[in-house]
Amino acid sequence: MRCSGCNASIELPSGARVGFRDGCETCDADLHVCLNCSHHDPAAYNECRESSAERVSQRDRANRCEYFRPAEGVTGRAAQSDGDAKAALDALFKK
Repeated sequence: MRCSGCNASIELPSGARVGFRDGCETCDADLHVCLNCSHHDPAAYNECRESSAERVSQRDRANRCEYFRPAEGVTGRAAQSDGDAKAALDALFKK
């Protein structure tokens, strides 16, 4: 998985779970957050594809969601900044 705060790669042993209090060794950001979850989807109702999950208002803060599954690839703030950068380039080179 990748940290949503700094995009650092975090190796998880097979079958390992991310604890409620686990943090990134690089930036000390919480890891058990919505932005690091495979169910997180800003376009979905409640910003979560898991229909049974309770609403979480602060998606970048540690929570106790039992449906948390580590996402693969770039997530959270890193993904948002990539999208912002691509949008800025598209606007710059728009014909």
